[in-house]
Amino acid sequence: MHIHTVKKGDTLWQLGQRFSVSTDAIASANGISADVPLVIGQAIIIPTEAGNHKVLPGESLWSIGLKYGVTIEQLMRANELKNPALIKAGQVLVIPQKEKPIIEVNGYTEKFGANGVALVHEIGANLTYLSPFSYRVQLDGTLVPLDDSAIIEAAFQEKAASMMVLTNFENGTFSSDIAHAVLTDAAIQSAVIASVLSVMQQKRYMALNVDFEYVRPADREAYNAFLQKLVDTLHPYHLLVSTCLAPKQSAEQKGTLYEGHDYAAHGRIVDFVILMTYEWGWSGGPPLAVAPLNEVVKVLNYALSVIPSSKIVMGMPLYGYDWTLPYVKGGKWAPTVNPPQAVARAAKYGATIQYDPIAESPHYTYYDEQGAQHAVWYEDARSVQAKFNIVKAYKLRGVSYWVLGVPFPQNWYVLQQNFTVRKLV
Repeated sequence: MHIHTVKKGDTLWQLGQRFSVSTDAIASANGISADVPLVIGQAIIIPTEAGNHKVLPGESLWSIGLKYGVTIEQLMRANELKNPALIKAGQVLVIPQKEKPIIEVNGYTEKFGANGVALVHEIGANLTYLSPFSYRVQLDGTLVPLDDSAIIEAAFQEKAASMMVLTNFENGTFSSDIAHAVLTDAAIQSAVIASVLSVMQQKRYMALNVDFEYVRPADREAYNAFLQKLVDTLHPYHLLVSTCLAPKQSAEQKGTLYEGHDYAAHGRIVDFVILMTYEWGWSGGPPLAVAPLNEVVKVLNYALSVIPSSKIVMGMPLYGYDWTLPYVKGGKWAPTVNPPQAVARAAKYGATIQYDPIAESPHYTYYDEQGAQHAVWYEDARSVQAKFNIVKAYKLRGVSYWVLGVPFPQNWYVLQQNFTVRKLV
């Protein structure tokens, strides 16, 4: 594939003519209608015939190699070229094909019932794990049940393993009190572990994901010990254990969100960790990229210093936000926006989409009907590809999406072009 940034005057028909690809093929790769108007600055996936590239005016072997991740020397060998400068527009080059890396892909879902089943069948081929969110621990150690049997069965049909998510979530937030009770009361902890094993066996969960957030710093060692007990209990049944980790950039990072999470210990104890590398730009904060790659890389660099890359799963958002300006702390929270909505909104209000090369994220501003200015940050094919490049460069175990059900057709196309998804079922 090639990712094209829309210029003034571009249409899908013109792009199809330029790249010798049908309009319908371009529309399908991007999940859009063939007659949709394009927005200046919008990222458009151009599907290309595997193994071939038609040279465009102004292209060189170097620029073509950059697009496909191959060297000039590889291109010259594959095409029996003697001089790299002697290529011309219209010439068809053979592109050496590289074997796609195999990664694991997790997707959290909050959709159940018929809608949840339909969603699993829609994107389940792209998943190693489906993670219904969530089994919530109560202060007495009991678990709030989930009506998840239907989506688990759908996941099995798509050869996706189900991963049970255990949280200290209560009343719209994560409870430090619940985490403290589970981590420090032996009777409650034993009840939780017994319940987890029972649910996993009854519903055919193949992995557990512990998402305890806002763990008090004083409970850090107790959390590590709890994880070890879970591993000791579940491993004999061939069940995997994973955790979610707040996006720390150093071991000394302060704050309740961070201090209770011991990267080194989790990396040593559990089978893999999911880094929550998103929400720099969040609904109640100022306008920012949700997952700016420069900040994500800082988290990965720290994680890799204490955790093997084979145990690290990088979190990725499927959404963005639309902030009303000026931002006022404590003011109205920004609503979420999915990528197709973000592009449609830019088209509606005549905005030009910008791309931040540091955050590797698209964004724009616009004025609504009431004259209020807005700032939108979201994800597109370019930002996804940039993240996948990091996954490959760092040889990470995989990626984890929050949250399924947010429409983003480009993401799944780009994922398939970059990786082979490991299946455990």
